[in-house]
Amino acid sequence: MLQKLVINNYALIDNLEISFGDGLNILTGETGAGKSIILGALSLILGQRAESRYFFNQQKKCVIEGVFKISDFHLKTYFEDNELDYEAETILRREISADGKSRAFINDTPVNLTTIKQLGEKLIDIHSQHATLEINDPEFQLLVVDSAAGHGGLLTDYKSKFRAYKKARAKLQQLIGESDKAKSDLDYYQFQFDELDKASLAKDEQEKLELELYTLNNAEEIKRNLLGACLLMQEGETSALIQLRETAHHLSTLEKFNPLIEGLHQRLKSTIIELKDIASEIENLEQHTHTNEARAIEINERLSVIYNLQKKHRLNTNAELLQLQDDLSEKIQQALFGDEEIEKLQKQIAAEKQELEKLAAQLSANRAKAIPDIQAQVMQSLTEVGMDSSTLKIEQAALAAKGEDSNLGADGFDQVRFLFSANKGHTLAEMSKVASGGELSRLMLSIKSLIARYTALPTIIFDEIDTGVSGEVANKVGQIMERLSENLQVITITHLPQIASKGQSHYFVYKDNGTSTTYTRIRQLSEQERVLEIAKMLSGDKPGESALQNARELLGSE
Repeated sequence: MLQKLVINNYALIDNLEISFGDGLNILTGETGAGKSIILGALSLILGQRAESRYFFNQQKKCVIEGVFKISDFHLKTYFEDNELDYEAETILRREISADGKSRAFINDTPVNLTTIKQLGEKLIDIHSQHATLEINDPEFQLLVVDSAAGHGGLLTDYKSKFRAYKKARAKLQQLIGESDKAKSDLDYYQFQFDELDKASLAKDEQEKLELELYTLNNAEEIKRNLLGACLLMQEGETSALIQLRETAHHLSTLEKFNPLIEGLHQRLKSTIIELKDIASEIENLEQHTHTNEARAIEINERLSVIYNLQKKHRLNTNAELLQLQDDLSEKIQQALFGDEEIEKLQKQIAAEKQELEKLAAQLSANRAKAIPDIQAQVMQSLTEVGMDSSTLKIEQAALAAKGEDSNLGADGFDQVRFLFSANKGHTLAEMSKVASGGELSRLMLSIKSLIARYTALPTIIFDEIDTGVSGEVANKVGQIMERLSENLQVITITHLPQIASKGQSHYFVYKDNGTSTTYTRIRQLSEQERVLEIAKMLSGDKPGESALQNARELLGSE
C-alpha cells in the first residue's frame, strides 16, 4: 500500500506531504483545486515522462517520493532479478532537473525508467473513466479468470515447467543445428585435426627450438669466447687462478702475525674453490659447444612446420594450436555422436510436454468451472450500479497450434475473451466497442472488486470514475468501493457525497490564494469537517441544517 506521498516543485505544488491510510481513502475538492495534479505527480514515480515546464519553480528540480509497504506482494524475486535491496517499506523516488534530465531511485539505488515503471505497475493501478485499455487486454482478462479459479500454485508450477520446456526446445534446435553443421564439415574438420595431430605439437616446444637454433647458429662465437675465458681463468702463467693461489700463499705466511689475516686467507681459499668450479664448467661448455648443421636443418624443418600451421590458422603460439586441436576434436565427436545427445534431449522434451499438457488440462477445467461464477458475480455487481440490462459473457477457446508445441502457451491451452452488451437485445462485442466511458468504469470496478476477493492487488486509484452516476447508483458504487477496500487500499477522487461518505480517511484538496502565488494544499479532515464538506457537496458552499443532517446520515454519525 501507499503509505506516504511527498511532492516538491510540481505544477501548483511547492511542498506537499500526504500520509494515506488503509482501506478507502477519499479525495475531494473543487474542480481545478489540484486533485489531478497530485495524480500527475504520482505518475512520475510510476515511470511517466515529465517536462520541466510543469515545475512550480523553473530554477529548482522536481522531486516526487512514494513510500510503499510491499510485504504482502511477493516481490523479493523482482528485487533479486534487478539487483535491488529489498525492503518491506520501499521508497520510489524520481528527480527531474530544470534542464529536463531525470533520475529514478528504488531504495536509494539508481535505476532506469523502465525498472521503476515495472515496479510501480506492481504497486499502483490508476484507473480513470478513460483508462479502459486494461479491461480489453487478453492477459488481464485471463488474470481475472485465473484469480477466480484459485489455482495460483498450479499456474505457477505450469509456468515454471513451461519456461524449462521452452529452454530445452531452444537447446534442442541449437544441438540439431550444430550437429548438422558438424556433419557437413566433418571431412574438413578431420583433415585439420589429422594435420595438427600428425605434427605432435608440444606447448613450449617452439620456444625451446628457437633457443637451440640460435645457439647452433652462433656456436663458433660461443666456443671462441668460452675458450678465451678458460685461458684467462686457469691456463698460462698469468691466469687468474695461478695469481690467486700465489696471493693465498703470501697470506698463509702472515697468519701468525695477525689473526685478521687468517680470516682473509680462508675467504680467499673459498673464492678459489668457487672459481675453479666456474672454470671447470666453462671448460665443459666449451668442449660440448660445436657446430651441427644437421641438427640446425632438423630444427629449421620442425619450426617451419609450426610456423606454417600458425600462419594457416592465423594463430601465434603452439598453445593456441593445441586449443584449436581440442575444439576440432569436440566438433568431430559432435558429428559422430551428437545424435545420441539429441535423442536423449528429445525424450526429455517429450516427457516435459506430456506433463505440461496434463497441467494445462487441469488449468482449462478449473477456468471452465470458474467462468459461470465470474459472470454471475460481475452481473450482480453491475445490477447494483444501475446496469441491470447489461450482459457479460466470457468465451474460453483453445490457442492455435504452433508446430510441435501443439497449442501450449505460457498460461496453458486457453485464451479467453470478454464480450459485453450494455443493453438488452444488442449483440455481444468487445467491451471498448459497445460501452461508454462511465459504463466501462463501473464494469472495471465490478471486475476489480471480484479479483480482490481472491488475490492481493496493488493500491487502486480511481480518478472520478463515478462521472455520470448519481442517487442510489452512486451509493451502490460507493458500497462496492467500500467492499473492495476490505482487501486492499483504495484511493478515489470523487465529486459525489454518497461515495465520499464511505471512506475511512477523507482528504480535502484546495487552492491557497493567501499570498501572491497560488498553491495547491491538502489536509485530512476531522469527523466534524467531513460533515461540513459532504454537506457542501450536497447543497453548495452554505449548507443548511437539512444538508448537514443528510451528511450526518450518510456518514452514520447521527
